Amino acid sequence: MSESTIKDAVREKYAQAALQVGNSCCGSKSCTDPITSNLYDAAQTGTLPEAAVLASLGCGNPTVLAQLNPGEVVLDLGSGGGIDVLLSARRVAPNGKAYGLDMTDEMLALAEENKRKSGLTNVEFLKGEIENIPFPDSSVDVIISNCVINLSGDKDRVLREAFRVLRPGGRFAVSDVVVKGEVPEKIEKNMELWAGCVAGALSEDDYISKLTSAGFASVQIEPTRIYDIEDIRAFLSGHGIDVDAAASQVQDKFRSAFIRATKPTSCCAPDCCT
Repeated sequence: MSESTIKDAVREKYAQAALQVGNSCCGSKSCTDPITSNLYDAAQTGTLPEAAVLASLGCGNPTVLAQLNPGEVVLDLGSGGGIDVLLSARRVAPNGKAYGLDMTDEMLALAEENKRKSGLTNVEFLKGEIENIPFPDSSVDVIISNCVINLSGDKDRVLREAFRVLRPGGRFAVSDVVVKGEVPEKIEKNMELWAGCVAGALSEDDYISKLTSAGFASVQIEPTRIYDIEDIRAFLSGHGIDVDAAASQVQDKFRSAFIRATKPTSCCAPDCCT
């Protein structure tokens, strides 16, 4: 699959998700999807506009991964409806700022409305692609992301860009889906499953290798949820796959994980001093 084909499929899926918010009792698939459900506690979501919560399509809660300090700059890659940006903005206030980057117009429009409803002033949403982050070198303290990097067709470039925009000593703290072991080819090549956070998932070893190659240090992967066979059935259903056969082949292989790394304070990669 080409990178452009993947990008188009992802953009279409998340545009539809944004438009569906408010049009049903749930507003998005996050109500029933085994990957995206039950990620935030009531103390967090109670401070946010309902649409920001309904539009959350992540696989974890990256806002609990890194200590965010007042005055810091936080960037959310693939910010969607803005839930993680709004939560981060409260933690870096009053002098810090939280940015959200997304390529989907419909999600950006939803995020802007959620920002307006939240009353927060230290938030900004930008249109762009995570493979080409529109930020200067060494301008961000913390990068977060929630089940988005696995959607990219060029993950190496995403991680190099994340490294570039982080300040020395900056933190990379994302939630993502990872896979342990081999996955059937028909799942890896299924475009709908790629857009749904499954087919594009890296193995834990590949994720570590790519982060290290980008220049990151202190890489850690902490699984937070291993998907059982009923979870697998739920997210394979309706995608033209023999669910019974495939579920047994991938049981316990897909997992949500916290992924942490830091940008060293001294140069350790070919481009880190440029």
